[in-house]
Formats: sequence, structure tokens, C-alpha cells
Amino acid sequence: MRFATDFKDYELIDAVNGERLERWGDIILIRPDPQIIWNGEKKDPRWNKAHAVYHRSSSGGGYWETLKKVPDVWSIGYNGLTFRLKPMGFKHTGLFPEQAINWTLADKLIREANRPIKVLNMFAYTGGATLACLNAGASVTHVDASKGMVQWAKENAAASGLSDRPVRWLVDDCMKFVKREIRRQNKYDAIIMDPPSYGRGPDGEVWKLENQIGELLSETAKLLSDNPLFVFVNSYTGGISPTILNYMVKTCFGNSSNSTVYTEEIGLKVTNKNIVLPCGNTTVWIGSDVNG
Repeated sequence: MRFATDFKDYELIDAVNGERLERWGDIILIRPDPQIIWNGEKKDPRWNKAHAVYHRSSSGGGYWETLKKVPDVWSIGYNGLTFRLKPMGFKHTGLFPEQAINWTLADKLIREANRPIKVLNMFAYTGGATLACLNAGASVTHVDASKGMVQWAKENAAASGLSDRPVRWLVDDCMKFVKREIRRQNKYDAIIMDPPSYGRGPDGEVWKLENQIGELLSETAKLLSDNPLFVFVNSYTGGISPTILNYMVKTCFGNSSNSTVYTEEIGLKVTNKNIVLPCGNTTVWIGSDVNG
């Protein structure tokens, strides 16, 4: 399992009884997590000092209970990048910290390429991967179906001092965008995709990972340049096993003797326990001329 060890502003303090105790900068939050199926004592005193707790509703969704004053927006940093956070519906804060390990890998591969790199980041959310690639010197096309998320990503770029970097911010359905880019004969050296298990496009298009991931991968492969650097495909759903996703990526993007393909769980180290909490997996495809 891969996990970041240098995220100073985020900490998964404890995990027990179906809940995470987390520090986001100076803000302590408690959030539910269905993977935490073990029981135990909440010994850390910060369980009783949280700023807010997210409660699930039996009818779906849930709500935040504020215990102390929480800023409308606050910021944390990672490797020179700045992310603006706020409590959102369905327990989120606007950042998935487990993805930091992939941001670091993208940064390394882009810097070591020593050539101009064009990146396509799809289902790009609030821009963690986009910022990492821009900071490493790449140009990025950032695509997400949510106008609000794209605006949030722009704000993160501004907070990180990256507003002047070469980036296209696009609100679009990712599948439709890929097909248009094929017709335009646009190519990319690196592709990152973080598709949800289920979602809707800007015009109500329904996305279900199990039904559409095959077409998305095969179509997106047509956008790779003649000298591709890497492809990252994240998955959070149990509907597709890591082995199957690895096979699909190999089939669509190539499996030559010189390229590298691997799938690993990514996670978050739990400070108060000698464990790493799994948070999905990433399939990494690295081009034949790259030392991964």
C-alpha cells in the first residue's frame, strides 16, 4: 500500500467504531467511514475537542454538527500547494488527502521527463492533481462536470500562486469531452482520471463506473501522444476489483515489455494505531522510456 508521509497539515489521528478523527490544519473533525469496522476505546482526548462531527441520516446523506466555531473557509498546505477547505454535504471537505501520494508521483515523473508535458486531468474535482502537475512545470487541461468544483480548483490555484500557469479550466462531461478531443486530434503526454462510482454530468448525463469505465479507458487511450509519460486511474468502488482494473488499463494503454503497469491500494496512516486505512486504489501506467 502506498501512503503519503509528508502531509504535515493533515493527520488521521485515530480510527475506531466507524469514525475518523482528523486534523485539517488547526481544525479537528470527526467523520464516518464504512471501512472502519473494528471497535475500540476512544482514548485520544481530541475525540472530545472536535470542532465538528458529521452524522449520517437514516434516510440518506447527513449533516454537520458544529461543536466549536469552524471558519467558512480555511486553508492547508502540501509541498508548496495551498488548498481551501470547507465542510460540505455528504461529509466532504473539498480534498482527498490520500491522493497526495499520487500528486508526489506525478510531480516526480514530470520533472524527470525534462521536456514539455501536456496533462489531461478528468473528474478533476478541486484540482489537487492539477496543481501538482502545474507546479512541476506541465500544462494541464482540467475537466469536471461540476461548475462549482472547477471554480474551487481555480481558487486553489490562485492560493497556490499558480494562476499564471498554462491551464484550461473546463466544465464538461468527461466522456463527451474525450470524444471531441479525438475528433480534434488533440494529444496528451499524461492522463489522470478519478471517476466516481456514480455521478451526473452538467446536462444530467448519468455516469455509472461499472457500465462506462471500459469505454472511457479505450477512448481515452486514443488521446495519448506518441511519447506518453504516464496514466493514473483511481478507483473507489468495490464493483470493479483492482485486478480487473489493472487488466483493463493494460489492454487499453498497452502492455509492452518496456512499459510498467501496477495497481496498489492507497491509504492514510493512522497516527494512534500501527495501521494504514485503505482509501481506494490507483492503477499506474508508465511509458516505456520512463524509469518508474
